[in-house]
Amino acid sequence: MNEARPPRSWESGLRRRLYAIGVFLTVYLAIAYFALPVVWRTAIHEDPKLGGGPHLTHTADGHPGDPINIALVGSEADVIHAMIKVGWYPANPITLESSLRIAVDTVLRRPDDEAPVSPLYLFGRKEDLAFEQPVGDSPRQRHHVRFWRWDELLKGRAVWFGSATFDERVGLSYTTGQVTHHIGPNIDAERDRIVAELERAGEVERVIWKDHFHPELSGRNGGGDPWHTDGRLAGVILVPFTAATKAPTP
Repeated sequence: MNEARPPRSWESGLRRRLYAIGVFLTVYLAIAYFALPVVWRTAIHEDPKLGGGPHLTHTADGHPGDPINIALVGSEADVIHAMIKVGWYPANPITLESSLRIAVDTVLRRPDDEAPVSPLYLFGRKEDLAFEQPVGDSPRQRHHVRFWRWDELLKGRAVWFGSATFDERVGLSYTTGQVTHHIGPNIDAERDRIVAELERAGEVERVIWKDHFHPELSGRNGGGDPWHTDGRLAGVILVPFTAATKAPTP
């Protein structure tokens, strides 16, 4: 009768390593995606200042989001036409397919002009429009902006509050450990960049600067990324789309 041979030492070591990796991933996912979000929701509930207000967006689970720094005045067609004209691409909604695609594109350093952006909330709902500009050959870096339509009108025209930021890199959230894009701290640079692009393209009737829009000139978003601002909101009154495309009279 053949005697059973004891498992090889390398096989035993491999099983131990795989078990340790499995335990680590389980603990990481439990902390990053369940425990820490609960802690943040509790902190926001106990200290309303953490939650911001109409000047600051929020994530779906109540984390502070990115600051509002620009507003466009015009119809939805005005906004879409103007943003596409100056080189911005509509961002796709997040799905399993789009999430897998951006992960693969990031690893392989392939550009994705319509990579998804994670939803943020203002006025009790997620963004109505989102645009982005890729940088280089990878979705790790990009300019992006989200817009929420306001419930009120300005002289009969819709107002779209926007949060424009620059994604510097992909990494782990400083607060929850979740995989996320980290934004650059200078949100004024992104605001000013969009204003300048629209002005150069002839899409602006007038720019109104609202001083002291932000009572706090610095802070951190839900991923722990620091941001700072001069406190001003850029209100851009767009040229109506029909007027912008009307052929000149001979």
